[in-house]
Amino acid sequence: MTPIAAPAYVAAVLMLYVDLPDTPLRPGPRDHSLARQLYEQGVPISLVESALLLGSLRRLMRPVDLPPLSPIRSLGYFQGVITELQQQPLPEGYLDYLRLKLRNASKTPPADVQKSTFSDDR
Repeated sequence: MTPIAAPAYVAAVLMLYVDLPDTPLRPGPRDHSLARQLYEQGVPISLVESALLLGSLRRLMRPVDLPPLSPIRSLGYFQGVITELQQQPLPEGYLDYLRLKLRNASKTPPADVQKSTFSDDR
């Protein structure tokens, strides 16, 4: 694997983060700092992406009868999942599965959301 420069790593992590559902449109200074720390710790970007996707999927796949969660305000939200994956890595190829699963989960509206203002019985 080719080493990636710090600015490119930080930019990639922040892009992955803001592209998730329920995250801010722009990363804050603490997000930049954490992404830089992840780079300095040598955390592979694939592991960070896996953690971001897994954390997001866990939120999206919650039972609908539970109260809604507040939006994610910081990249730090995913630190626990990053640590979890460092201790217990995902199987080979699982990152592709997570990408597909999040793509499909993001397309599926919650059950209690009205899809249209038009009635089907017209």
